[in-house]
Amino acid sequence: MTMEIISLEGTEDTPKIILDGKNGIYEISGRSLPEDSAEFYGPVLEWLDQYADAPNSATEFVFKLEYFNTASSKLILDILSKLEDIDNASVVWYYDEDDEDMQEAGEEFSELVEVPFEFKTF
Repeated sequence: MTMEIISLEGTEDTPKIILDGKNGIYEISGRSLPEDSAEFYGPVLEWLDQYADAPNSATEFVFKLEYFNTASSKLILDILSKLEDIDNASVVWYYDEDDEDMQEAGEEFSELVEVPFEFKTF
């Protein structure tokens, strides 16, 4: 079964999202302040549920967020929780080197889930 690719262009309020199992690209980047976070991220969570049934040998999920609101943080945690069910999943958490808040957010997420995190600056 070939999984469909999720590819959303980023806007002022929503992040760019690419979920492409065939090419091994899993990335959420930009700003996340959708009006309805649960609705916005619903397809991402569904995609990860399907992907978990037959994941690639390694899954490196990249977050390059400049900003996210409280509602988005809950959904980001949901995404990270789903990665716990995927063998050999890992997270690369990018943050601006001057953005301590985003660095701390990543560190807090990393303590909440059993997924290896790597921190990089951009």
